[in-house]
Amino acid sequence: MKSILLHSSLSRSSDTATCTPSKIVCVGRNYVDHISELGNEVPDDMVLFIKPNAVIGENLQANHQEPLHYEVELSFLYQQGMFTAVAVGLDLTKRGLQSTLKAKGLPWERAKSFTGSALFSEFVAIKEITEDLTITLDINGERRQQGNVSMMLFRPDNILQEIQSFINLEDGDIVMTGTPAGVGQIISGDVFHGQVLLGTSLLVSQTWHAQ
Repeated sequence: MKSILLHSSLSRSSDTATCTPSKIVCVGRNYVDHISELGNEVPDDMVLFIKPNAVIGENLQANHQEPLHYEVELSFLYQQGMFTAVAVGLDLTKRGLQSTLKAKGLPWERAKSFTGSALFSEFVAIKEITEDLTITLDINGERRQQGNVSMMLFRPDNILQEIQSFINLEDGDIVMTGTPAGVGQIISGDVFHGQVLLGTSLLVSQTWHAQ
């Protein structure tokens, strides 16, 4: 089972601690601009899918049987009935395979839930989730993605309520809340730098080097 890092404010015993999520619940099509760039329809209902713990990786892959695409996402840690921490999350996608599966009306798992398809920064504690909680992604120093809670079709509290209507979340589970516009192919050698900000204050950042 793969573990994630927690900031000291979530641990009484040390500067950092680890947590082992049983699953990652992901929201698809949650930003209108991203829906448009992929030529999809705005959903009437929330689009949800699940990644198992086994997909959590440390290294950013550019290829896994086919070229991979990146999607940066605000990612939340679930504990004791609420979201208690936030991180930079990268959801990796086999876009070619996903398009083929969608055209046939088949599930997405083979394109979304492969080994190494979910990467996370350290999770840092948050007291509340406000509309100016923002995710950004720079690649080689150029801003590629940026979005905040105010831009979401479904806000984090709505997402949590919907998930809990059909499946129990366990302490340590992660919820990825969708990606803003600007997704694209990962190129080996590219430097990815993601940030979570509250207003203008930096909460957490992470740098990955694509392999």
